[in-house]
Amino acid sequence: RINHIDERKISMSMIYFSIVGLLLGLILTGANNLLSFLNIEQFYINVMLIILLIVLTGGIHLDGLADVCDAFLSRKDREEMLKIMRDSHIGVMGVLSLISVILLKIAFLSSISISLKTISLFLVCALSRWSLVFAIFLFPYARKEGGLGGAFAEFSDWKCLLVASMFTGAVVLSIFRQKALLLIPSVVAFVCLIAWRLSKQLGGMTGDTYGALCELTEGFCLLLFSTKWM
Repeated sequence: RINHIDERKISMSMIYFSIVGLLLGLILTGANNLLSFLNIEQFYINVMLIILLIVLTGGIHLDGLADVCDAFLSRKDREEMLKIMRDSHIGVMGVLSLISVILLKIAFLSSISISLKTISLFLVCALSRWSLVFAIFLFPYARKEGGLGGAFAEFSDWKCLLVASMFTGAVVLSIFRQKALLLIPSVVAFVCLIAWRLSKQLGGMTGDTYGALCELTEGFCLLLFSTKWM
């Protein structure tokens, strides 16, 4: 339990999740432009961008994804899955999930047109961080004892969601114009589906599932940008 953090500060900090995503996107865009200027092949640039994103985030969301995959693919009951997610060791399924997600991100990013790449780097990072605010507000927390994820869940409110959603929506609309009308509902539907599935299995969300949701939303957004509809 994180008693020393002010409850209001915990709640209000979620407003800045999308801003953090935009900053990550800005760094990735700068790295992409620099590497392109050095005439490095796009595939290798994309590999380096995904690695850079992992480094910038400390791999915290990938850690959550690995824990969730270890738990869900164990086919245990709810309590056992929660215990597996607490275990600091990574299993085979966790390793395979990390490899799969990273390879898919590289593949999707490599399929995005050069003209759309800068926009995608900005919006993917922003939307994936917004997904956390949405899931934290909409779905219950699974554990009785909190931790940082529990603190966010306990003190989140509709004001944080509204401000974060308005900011993120405004950014997407200003950058992506009319195509945002397809992008935003698609992301919302995906986040609802994944968060609902995770919550149904565990009786709520946890810090690990928040991380997994962020990673999966990143991958889904990259997939959308790689399609002809975007």
